[in-house]
Amino acid sequence: MIDGIILWFERQAFGVCEWLGPKLGIASTNVRMYFIYLSFFTFGSPIILYFVIAFLLEYKDFFKPKKYRRPNVWDF
Repeated sequence: MIDGIILWFERQAFGVCEWLGPKLGIASTNVRMYFIYLSFFTFGSPIILYFVIAFLLEYKDFFKPKKYRRPNVWDF
Protein backbone atom coordinates (compact mmCIF):
# COMPACT_ATOMS: atom_id res chain seq x y z
CA MET A 1 0.00 0.00 0.00
CA ILE A 2 2.69 2.51 1.01
CA ASP A 3 4.88 1.54 -1.96
CA GLY A 4 1.97 2.22 -4.30
CA ILE A 5 1.44 5.67 -2.79
CA ILE A 6 5.14 6.48 -3.02
CA LEU A 7 5.26 5.32 -6.65
CA TRP A 8 2.22 7.45 -7.51
CA PHE A 9 3.77 10.56 -5.95
CA GLU A 10 7.08 9.98 -7.73
CA ARG A 11 5.31 9.78 -11.09
CA GLN A 12 3.01 12.75 -10.46
CA ALA A 13 5.46 15.16 -8.82
CA PHE A 14 6.85 16.72 -12.03
CA GLY A 15 10.22 14.91 -11.71
CA VAL A 16 11.90 17.89 -10.04
CA CYS A 17 13.57 15.89 -7.29
CA GLU A 18 14.66 13.16 -9.71
CA TRP A 19 16.23 15.82 -11.94
CA LEU A 20 17.79 17.82 -9.11
CA GLY A 21 19.23 14.85 -7.19
CA PRO A 22 21.80 13.72 -9.80
CA LYS A 23 22.70 17.35 -10.54
CA LEU A 24 23.63 17.83 -6.86
CA GLY A 25 25.09 14.33 -6.51
CA ILE A 26 22.64 13.13 -3.85
CA ALA A 27 19.70 10.71 -3.85
CA SER A 28 16.36 12.04 -5.03
CA THR A 29 14.70 10.80 -1.84
CA ASN A 30 17.01 13.06 0.16
CA VAL A 31 16.07 16.02 -2.03
CA ARG A 32 12.39 15.30 -1.35
CA MET A 33 13.01 15.16 2.38
CA TYR A 34 14.95 18.47 2.25
CA PHE A 35 12.03 20.12 0.43
CA ILE A 36 9.61 18.80 3.05
CA TYR A 37 11.75 19.85 6.02
CA LEU A 38 12.48 23.28 4.58
CA SER A 39 8.78 23.78 3.88
CA PHE A 40 7.99 23.20 7.54
CA PHE A 41 10.73 25.50 8.80
CA THR A 42 10.19 28.34 6.31
CA PHE A 43 6.38 28.16 6.13
CA GLY A 44 6.17 26.84 2.56
CA SER A 45 8.52 29.10 0.62
CA PRO A 46 10.47 26.18 -0.98
CA ILE A 47 7.22 25.11 -2.60
CA ILE A 48 7.42 28.24 -4.74
CA LEU A 49 10.95 27.26 -5.79
CA TYR A 50 9.71 23.73 -6.53
CA PHE A 51 6.98 25.01 -8.85
CA VAL A 52 9.39 27.37 -10.63
CA ILE A 53 11.77 24.47 -11.29
CA ALA A 54 8.83 22.31 -12.42
CA PHE A 55 7.78 25.04 -14.86
CA LEU A 56 11.31 25.35 -16.23
CA LEU A 57 11.62 21.59 -16.66
CA GLU A 58 8.27 21.41 -18.43
CA TYR A 59 9.22 24.15 -20.92
CA LYS A 60 13.00 23.68 -21.07
CA ASP A 61 12.92 23.22 -24.85
CA PHE A 62 11.32 26.64 -25.20
CA PHE A 63 14.20 28.30 -23.32
CA LYS A 64 16.97 26.61 -25.31
CA PRO A 65 18.68 28.56 -28.08
CA LYS A 66 17.29 27.84 -31.54
CA LYS A 67 20.45 26.05 -32.76
CA TYR A 68 20.23 23.41 -29.98
CA ARG A 69 16.57 22.53 -30.50
CA ARG A 70 15.67 19.37 -32.32
CA PRO A 71 14.09 20.08 -35.67
CA ASN A 72 10.41 19.36 -35.88
CA VAL A 73 8.82 17.40 -38.70
CA TRP A 74 6.60 20.37 -39.50
CA ASP A 75 9.41 22.95 -39.68
CA PHE A 76 10.06 24.13 -43.23
